Amino acid sequence: MKIVQLVARIIAAAIMLQTLYFKFTAHPESVYIFSTLGIEPFGRIGSGIAELIASILLLIPTTAWMGAIMGLGVMAGAIVSHLTILGIDIRNDGGQLFYMALFTFVCCLVVVIYERAKITTIMKHLLNKRTN
Repeated sequence: MKIVQLVARIIAAAIMLQTLYFKFTAHPESVYIFSTLGIEPFGRIGSGIAELIASILLLIPTTAWMGAIMGLGVMAGAIVSHLTILGIDIRNDGGQLFYMALFTFVCCLVVVIYERAKITTIMKHLLNKRTN
């Protein structure tokens, strides 16, 4: 089962890292997406930074759960944007960006499920500190 989690972590990180080139170089496709959303350039750069941090956290075993949670948030935003504003097919990409976001979301969800005991323990500890 550790292999499944490791593969999910690597795939999610690889997909998010691969998209950074397009976000950080202001690739026309990326600029189009974030302009359509009304958040260009800050949304493009901000989501790129969030994906970079999530990817790094995913690749470190002790922080993978944090990267997975962060990845879930970023990918949820991408998926909702596709479903509500952008559409699934952006500039005749056949839905590739949408399906990559969906696949990355699932990979991050797999990591969260595998790390749920650790996440629960950490959350309980944080809540106990807060009430004391």
